[in-house]
Amino acid sequence: MIDANTIKSLLKGVDVEWKKITDIFNIKNGYTPSKTNTEFWTDGDIPWFRMEDIRENGRILNNSLQKINKVAIKGGKLFPANSIIISTSATIGEHALITIPYLSNQRFTNFSLKNEFKKILNIKFVYYYFFIFSENAKKIVNISSLPSVQMTELKKWNFPILSLDVQNKIVNILDTFTALTTELTIELNARLNQYNYY
Repeated sequence: MIDANTIKSLLKGVDVEWKKITDIFNIKNGYTPSKTNTEFWTDGDIPWFRMEDIRENGRILNNSLQKINKVAIKGGKLFPANSIIISTSATIGEHALITIPYLSNQRFTNFSLKNEFKKILNIKFVYYYFFIFSENAKKIVNISSLPSVQMTELKKWNFPILSLDVQNKIVNILDTFTALTTELTIELNARLNQYNYY
């Protein structure tokens, strides 16, 4: 399973330039349209992501379990495709890559690459690096009735800029590892089901 230590080990010895995440990403909170306005939730085709989407469908998502109507969009704007969501309240640190234009609920903070970084950062590398951010988010939590990440601290974080060639190599390694892990998990579950049957 991929975790923060896996990513850190692949970055050892790599030439890196560090930049503030606020320089690289547009960072915005998600929101939940009013549940009392039925128009917002009727005949919708706008993907609206919640924690349940990650739990049920994984960390790279191109569809949501719930949709909202376009009239519910604040300011008429969606978060752009190839953005990262990370949970910053309640359950902390769960993240996903969203490959379509979308909205998310208020439990998520949304990270969209600024235009000048779209050609120099592989979004899959960004997604994998967020395993480190997920771990870090758990260390800067306000403890109250509803745990939440201290956003002023989060916005001080840095992000590594490395050559696109190295990013692509890291992504290939991690994609291969993910595929093998998935294959082994499927095979193991099949064997367990077969064993249980007999």
